Amino acid sequence: MGEGWTLLTFRGVPLRIQPSWLFALAIFTTLFQGRYASEVTPAVPMLVSWGLGLATALMLFLSVLLHELGHAVMAVREGVKVLSITLFHLGGIARVEKECATAMGSLRIAAAGPLVSLLLALGLLLAAVPAGAVSPLLTLLCTQLGLLNLMLGLFNLLPGLPLDGGLILKALVWQFSGSQKRGMQVAAASGRALATLLIVMGGLLLLQGGGFNGVMLMLIGWFGLGANRSQSQMLVLHQVLQDLKVADAASRRFRVIESDQPLRKLSQLRLQDDEAKRGADWVLICRGPHWLGWVDDQPLRDLPVQQWDLQTVGDHLRPLESLPSVVESAPIWQAINVVEASDQGRALVLSPAGLPAGTVDRMDIAEAVLKRLGVRL
Repeated sequence: MGEGWTLLTFRGVPLRIQPSWLFALAIFTTLFQGRYASEVTPAVPMLVSWGLGLATALMLFLSVLLHELGHAVMAVREGVKVLSITLFHLGGIARVEKECATAMGSLRIAAAGPLVSLLLALGLLLAAVPAGAVSPLLTLLCTQLGLLNLMLGLFNLLPGLPLDGGLILKALVWQFSGSQKRGMQVAAASGRALATLLIVMGGLLLLQGGGFNGVMLMLIGWFGLGANRSQSQMLVLHQVLQDLKVADAASRRFRVIESDQPLRKLSQLRLQDDEAKRGADWVLICRGPHWLGWVDDQPLRDLPVQQWDLQTVGDHLRPLESLPSVVESAPIWQAINVVEASDQGRALVLSPAGLPAGTVDRMDIAEAVLKRLGVRL
């Protein structure tokens, strides 16, 4: 799923919609318009019924957005950065930087969305009766939205991935067993069982003449199986990113040169590289056992060749702190953040003593992750 269109930003979190959301909006508007046109007595004008249908569809997706904001706000409170919230044709999703580090924190994040939906349902259903004093149509609108939020909240509490109930189940198993992996396995298995049950129920309903309802149940179950598989793969990937350390992916793509060496020595180092690699490695400067900094190729481009024997690399050194860096004991997801934020697409790996121990780039990270997943390209 792509990023979609950014509508606005709420506390630094982009709120986006997918193009498929417009299709869903049109479908829901049509369905709600037909319901209003058939249930309201006396019949309302066509323009009014279409307006109510559009308002109901928009408020339904607003409810979904509030549901996802519930997840997002709780995630921020638990110290998890929220990357974006996206609405699409099947609902919404809040993307986070990483999974919460604690079981109970994960439970609170997962439960926040359904809680918002159930509170919205309670408020709308309680407001339906007094709303009748304003207009019977307002009562119908509140009732319709209240029931939809009730369904949204209860459906999401079903105990199977990728639903919120599956995440709650995973967190509970994690809390009582002490194993996050075990929680993921139980929640994924429960999600597959629920999706399979929906497909079977849809098939039986279709055989009994259920037509549209049977097909819808089967489609929901089929989507649930696919989403369960994707969610399980994503959780496995998150676990790998937590378990792998930067040292597991680090390589040594830097050269070392003494500070008193002339610039011509730097030129010779570059000429030794093949064409594809030329200029790719960092050149670090030392003086005996001491690390002083690094140098790039800018002096070779700025100075005439006659100056290369007169000036040393130490005359042009830059501090090591100016290079993007990550400690080798950090989880590999931290290296991903540093590498992606770097213009050069790599980072210097530091030992526990803060000294250069290697480098890491996108290819190093990808190879380490694929190796841990058992995937060979």
